[in-house]
Amino acid sequence: MSNGERKFKWSVILGLALLGFSMSTGWALNKGLTFKLLQAKYTNAPTVIGTVLALQGLMGLIVPPIMGYYSDIYRSGLGRRVPFILAGGILAGLTAIALYLGYIAGVSLMTFAVLLALFYFFMYFFVAQYRSLMPDIVKSGVRGKASGVITLFEWMGNLVLFGSIAFIAASATKTTGIKNGIEAMIKAGNFWMPFTVVAFFLIISAIYVTLKIREPRAEGELPEEGLWDYLKAIISDKDFLNFYIAQMLWWLSFEFVAVFLFGILESVLGTKEVTALGNAIMALFNVTVLIGAIVGGPVYDRIGRRRSILISGVIFLIPFLFGWFVSTRGEITGLIAVAGIGWGALMATSWPVIGDLLTKYQKEAYNGRYYGVFEAVKSFPVLIAGTVGGFIVQLAGSNYKILFPVGAIFIAISLPLVWGMKHLDVESKPAGE
Repeated sequence: MSNGERKFKWSVILGLALLGFSMSTGWALNKGLTFKLLQAKYTNAPTVIGTVLALQGLMGLIVPPIMGYYSDIYRSGLGRRVPFILAGGILAGLTAIALYLGYIAGVSLMTFAVLLALFYFFMYFFVAQYRSLMPDIVKSGVRGKASGVITLFEWMGNLVLFGSIAFIAASATKTTGIKNGIEAMIKAGNFWMPFTVVAFFLIISAIYVTLKIREPRAEGELPEEGLWDYLKAIISDKDFLNFYIAQMLWWLSFEFVAVFLFGILESVLGTKEVTALGNAIMALFNVTVLIGAIVGGPVYDRIGRRRSILISGVIFLIPFLFGWFVSTRGEITGLIAVAGIGWGALMATSWPVIGDLLTKYQKEAYNGRYYGVFEAVKSFPVLIAGTVGGFIVQLAGSNYKILFPVGAIFIAISLPLVWGMKHLDVESKPAGE
């Protein structure tokens, strides 16, 4: 790809940002409702709930590395990445509607879990391709800027959906007099809204990207490297290995709290009626994530990759150190808000790392597979957080606050790994520049 084709183009970045916004509404639907849906109709057991939610981690662990690998070697008139985005976006949107219809129809726990697994599968079907398009299109040196903008939109999608669920649940509770948010929304007849919004954005954004974003044509033949060969190559490179492990630890800490946020609120406040409050706090978290993303992206390009990531990690760590001691609504809300700033900066500064390392090694043709593993190591914590987190909570007498100090340990371990990345701040122009 020539330099002219890789200039920072706002039309392209905003197209990817729309797709990121849409994908985030899908994940927000999962985070904002699934825990309470399982609790309201099926079970209160933390281990059962955690196991069902862990299906996301299972799909995320398997699907992105495989689909990312095949998008590197795939050739079509639409490009390498776009066909996967089109198919995945449409199918994920349709499955979101199926989740709503299945729950309303009163399907069994097993059937509901299968529908969830399908939703996760289609969401992960195209995420590696989405991640790969940015470094495919944007040259090294301004990827932090692009990442900041796209991350801003990603978490804005979370904000919109969490805020909508909180408003709809509160409104339904007031209208019907039913304290349980899920039952109130069903009774008020507005339970369908968040599912429909998610389906609309996923389908529209996938079509928009297909029609409007011209994917760069792959140059030459891709060097021969099998699926297992590239996984071995990652393990043998200390910089990639350190970064992937650090990424996994960050997401493990995040998922411990995100998966069980409603349980944490119940432990802090001593009540199960937290559907509206939980989604309001998630919405606030995403507001502060936007702040972190706006600052973190440009900082990545200006002060250096290692320092920007470490500063972001420390900010994210601080709330986990104090999480065990919160006891009021105000305290838990403030804690989550501060965590959002650190998390937004951490996400904006970590996304460009893989692309920049591949540029240095002149292996940008492998963006799909390396970003596939990037997504897998982010998904593996969901698998661990759901099952292990539920087990830890049960050992702690169903006190969900225990997940804060456990998460703090993982963040603390991750920071020296980033510091140990020898080539993270070494600038090297790719061939042809």
